Amino acid sequence: MTFEQFRMIQSRRNFLRNCAGGLGTMALADLLHGATDNNPLAPKKSPFPAKAKNVIFMFMEGGPSQIDLFDPKPELQKWHGKSLPPSMTKDLKLAFIKPTAAVLASPRIFKPYGKCGTTFSDYLPHTAERADDICLIRSMYTDAFNHHPGQLLLMTGSVQFGRPTFGAWATYGLGSESKNLPGFAVLSSGVGTSGGASNFSSGFLPSTYQGVQFRSGGEPILYLNNPDGVTPETQRAGLDALKDLNEEHLADTGDVEIASRIASYELAFRMQTAGPELTDFSKESKATLEMYGMNNELTRPYATNCLLARRMVERGVRFVQLMHASWDQHTNLNKGLKKNCDITDQPAAALLKDLKQRGLLDSTLVIWGGEFGRTPMVEIRNTSDPDNAGRDHHPIAYSMWMAGGGIKGGQVVGATDDLGFNITEDKVHVHDLQATAMQCLGFDHTKLTYHYMGRDFRLTDVAGNVVKKMLV
Repeated sequence: MTFEQFRMIQSRRNFLRNCAGGLGTMALADLLHGATDNNPLAPKKSPFPAKAKNVIFMFMEGGPSQIDLFDPKPELQKWHGKSLPPSMTKDLKLAFIKPTAAVLASPRIFKPYGKCGTTFSDYLPHTAERADDICLIRSMYTDAFNHHPGQLLLMTGSVQFGRPTFGAWATYGLGSESKNLPGFAVLSSGVGTSGGASNFSSGFLPSTYQGVQFRSGGEPILYLNNPDGVTPETQRAGLDALKDLNEEHLADTGDVEIASRIASYELAFRMQTAGPELTDFSKESKATLEMYGMNNELTRPYATNCLLARRMVERGVRFVQLMHASWDQHTNLNKGLKKNCDITDQPAAALLKDLKQRGLLDSTLVIWGGEFGRTPMVEIRNTSDPDNAGRDHHPIAYSMWMAGGGIKGGQVVGATDDLGFNITEDKVHVHDLQATAMQCLGFDHTKLTYHYMGRDFRLTDVAGNVVKKMLV
């Protein structure tokens, strides 16, 4: 007998079949019965009591202008059309304009709202009505001044490709309470994000934790419906036959990845029932549909996504990411900003109101914002058009907001100087925002890690501090 013949006799398949009592088949049975140890998306308990069970991240790709929406700066009127002092701009890194660019004062009208008196722009009348639920952060800053790196840093904690995104970390740490829908769902509207799929990637985590993108038109999930002539009974019979073949292959090889594949087919089959029910709004009240703006052609796409987000959370989906692009107003600021606000303001406010009246806001963390803000200085790309004025990227001082799920609403955190140029109080880095969100989910952000390439990685990379004043 040759050495190769001996190796063939002692193959892994024969060991598993003859000596190990069919471990692969046992694993399959365990997995298909939903055993926690083998189901990576089975619900898990957080290390300490969590305020938030779910997350809805309303990602406004491109960088909304905080100066025109959240952080009023009347002092800019005195500098309008003039350059800022070199002492303020000498170390400034900008994407397109020069530090000597003239100041652009905002024409927006701000006024206080709610019992808290937080001021909002006239472009956000509906969001402003939810002022007492919102924690407005006026002191955000990031390390990236271009879109894709900025989006990677916001979503993954690093400007490098290949890291897991926030939604992937959340489902990795907590699993999902939904058996029939993805644990991490992605809904998009607008023109598409610079970062694309890297904004909802699982990175080096298992692909189970990657965001599943729902389409904004047509079937929300491709191939959700069977082709003409294929009945559910026919499909079930086909899946059963495929399962039988896979089980035979599993018994021969002992490869538990085959068991995972069978489980994936079963989930896809269940989604064919859950998906249409999820997207069927016929049982929603007329008042609810009107509140979201479903009857308005302009707001309908984003309203649909916001309403779907609420329905997903109700059905146990752990993380829902709404991406609307683009807020990158280098030109036509007033026109472009108004259009985006007209599209998103009513649905976003309705989502907060709807979550609250259904008793879901306390357990759902809502985040709104982009990868950075906009400069106090003007960007002119067409000198012949007086309405062409826009703003460049501004990563060192901008605004985001959070609500629900452990966040103390009705307050403003942080402040910027009179020109909205630099932060003067309570700096909040992107890593701090991530750390605070993880705290709401019941995790110490330094301890939710994944070992890869010889080191333990985490969402906040090697930085981040919980902003305690934001928490209830």
